[in-house]
Amino acid sequence: MIFDPSDLPANLLARLEGDEAIRIEPFHAWGCDSRERILSCAPDHLERLGRERAELRALHEAWLSTLAPPARPRVMGVLNVTPDSFSDGGLYLDAGLALAHGRRMSQEGAELIDVGGESTRPGAQPVSPEEELRRITGVVRGLADEGIAVSIDTRRAVVARAALDAGAVMINDVSGGLFDPDMLPLAAERGCELVLMHAQGDPRTMQADPRYGDPVADVARHLHGRVQAAREAGVDPSRIYLDPGIGFGKRLEHNLALLARLGELRSLGYPLLVGVSRKSFIAHITGAERQDDWRSAKRRDRPEERLGGTAAAVTASVLGGAELLRVHDVGVMSEVIAVARALLQAGFSGLHLRTPPHEH
Repeated sequence: MIFDPSDLPANLLARLEGDEAIRIEPFHAWGCDSRERILSCAPDHLERLGRERAELRALHEAWLSTLAPPARPRVMGVLNVTPDSFSDGGLYLDAGLALAHGRRMSQEGAELIDVGGESTRPGAQPVSPEEELRRITGVVRGLADEGIAVSIDTRRAVVARAALDAGAVMINDVSGGLFDPDMLPLAAERGCELVLMHAQGDPRTMQADPRYGDPVADVARHLHGRVQAAREAGVDPSRIYLDPGIGFGKRLEHNLALLARLGELRSLGYPLLVGVSRKSFIAHITGAERQDDWRSAKRRDRPEERLGGTAAAVTASVLGGAELLRVHDVGVMSEVIAVARALLQAGFSGLHLRTPPHEH
């Protein structure tokens, strides 16, 4: 978790720093000096210490409040009006087909439809603002006129402004406001919901050679810095969502670490959007990207066939506390989310199992 050491007495902070089960390190927020520190330890250890000191009990309770699962995870349906998105590129270039698909996802349980006019898949080339606007404006307006809540998936403030004018209620920026300096001021001006995502590099190069020290800590630092920038621009903190950016400048091991440790990102104090739907890390796990995978009847992997892996990753995301799940297959994933939510309500808290030693 992230905390301000001035909240604790000096002698207590010294005790924490001398505890071998606790790691405290400086928190380097992007673009500014921060007094805050990152505290890493097992929650039950902090709970034990909290029984001895009121200050630590308050710290532990604050930590738990950020980790409490959301009351009801929401579904965001993906609607790409692009020719080259990794999964559904070219399917909804016609505005009529796009509107019909958006309606269908809404009827199946999506509370938001995320409309995108520029592909951000690995290796994607940018399009002009004019082309992006041409693709999204009529679709956003058509859905909004029918009372369907719309998110605009864009890195450009001019596109986001047009979408908001057409009725969108959320900006989903995969650059976290870094691509266009006018994006954060726009979100502040309009008071809309804002998703700040982590990505290492841009779509053209992000999968070339992504590297991290600790991927979860690195992503947390980045997102905290983007939150600080958004708040300084005037964005209402209650309107902010964070997205760890699964598949955006990350190898398989980075994606798995982020999904396994979503609680650490939730300790930043903001709701999480997680997008795992149909992504390639699923095929890397199942072996479906290889010719010799277990689905021997299939000659090649197709994103739309990653349904089972998506369901497993969505379940993990809900159990990890995700508030918004961005998915393609809304009907099926709504069922998955409902079951995962029921597990949380029944008291599911995860299985803490040791990995058995390898036999020699």
